[in-house]
Amino acid sequence: MHTVAVARQAMATRFEMVLHGANEVSLRAAAEEALDEIERLDAQLSLYNPASEISHINARAADGPVRVEPALFRLLQRSQHLSRETEGAFDITIAPLMRCWGFMRGSGQLPDPAEVTEARANVGTRLVALDERDFTIRFARQGVTLDLGSIGKGYALERAVELLRDAGVTSALLHGGTSTVCAIGAPPDADAWKIAVPHPDFAEQTISICRSGPDDAPGAAKLLAVVPLRDEAMSVSAVWGKAFEANGRVYGHVLDPVKGEPVEGAVLAAVVLPSATETDALSTALLVGGAADSERIAGLRAGTRILVVSREEQPGRFRVDTRGIALSNLTAPRR
Repeated sequence: MHTVAVARQAMATRFEMVLHGANEVSLRAAAEEALDEIERLDAQLSLYNPASEISHINARAADGPVRVEPALFRLLQRSQHLSRETEGAFDITIAPLMRCWGFMRGSGQLPDPAEVTEARANVGTRLVALDERDFTIRFARQGVTLDLGSIGKGYALERAVELLRDAGVTSALLHGGTSTVCAIGAPPDADAWKIAVPHPDFAEQTISICRSGPDDAPGAAKLLAVVPLRDEAMSVSAVWGKAFEANGRVYGHVLDPVKGEPVEGAVLAAVVLPSATETDALSTALLVGGAADSERIAGLRAGTRILVVSREEQPGRFRVDTRGIALSNLTAPRR
C-alpha cells in the first residue's frame, strides 16, 4: 500500500490531497490531473482575474446575452436553484454587497446606508436569466456581478473527486483551504476519515484531520465535534477571518444577501452531503439563516447532517444545534 500527498495553490487558498493505493505512479498521476482541473477552474471562475470567463460574463451580460461554456452553465443553473431553495441565503450575485462593505479585497468598512440600498438593488437571482437552449446568460441591469466564491471550491473539489474515481482511486481525502473536505472511501486502517471541527472560542482554522479519533486531533480538548466521512463531503462556514470593528460592534465578512449586512448570531455552520458543490453553498446558507433555519436547510436533501453554533448574549456561551453530528468535549449549552 502506497500513500501519495500533493498540494497546490489555487482559488486564493491551498488544496491538499492524500491518496492511498497499490500503484504509487498511478496515484500521483491521478492526483496531478485532479489538481490541474482545480487550477483550470480557478482560471475560469475567478472574479479577480480579468481574463476569466466569469469576468467576461460580468463585463458583458448586462448589454446582452453572453454564451457560456456548458459545464459552467450547469453550475450557474445549480447555483440559481440553490439560491431559490435557500430563499436567497445563498446567492452568487452577492458581489455588489461585498464591494460595498469593503470585503472584496480588504478587511471591511462601514458603508453608508444609501450605498447598501444601492448594492442590494443589484443582488438577487431574479436579475440573472439563463437560456438553456443557447447556453447564454443575461443580466437584467447594469451593476449585477457574479461571485462564485461560496460555491467554487466545493465545485472544484467535486470535479477532482470525479477524476480520481475515474482513475480508479478508492481511498483519498481532499480539502480546499480547510473549509471544504471530500472523502473517497476510507483510510486503509479505519472505517472512515475523521474530520475535527474546533470550538469557536479556540478556532484558528475551520477543520483539521484526525488520524483515528477525537483524542488524536490537534488541541483535542478544544474540539466541538469529530465528524466521520466516507464517500461524502463536509463544508464549514464561519464568521472569523476578515472582520472589522466599528461603533463597538464587530462586522464579519459573511453577508446576508437579503438584509444586505453581515451575519449576526450564528458563528459557524457545517453541512455534510455527498456533493461538495452543495455542501459549500448550503453551509453558507446555514450560517446566514442560523439556528432558526437549520431544520429547513437540513430538510432540503435526504440524509443531510448539519451543525450550527450561535453566540448567546452571555459572554463565552454558545448554542449548538445539530442533526446527525455528535458533539465532543462540549463546553457550550446544547439545544
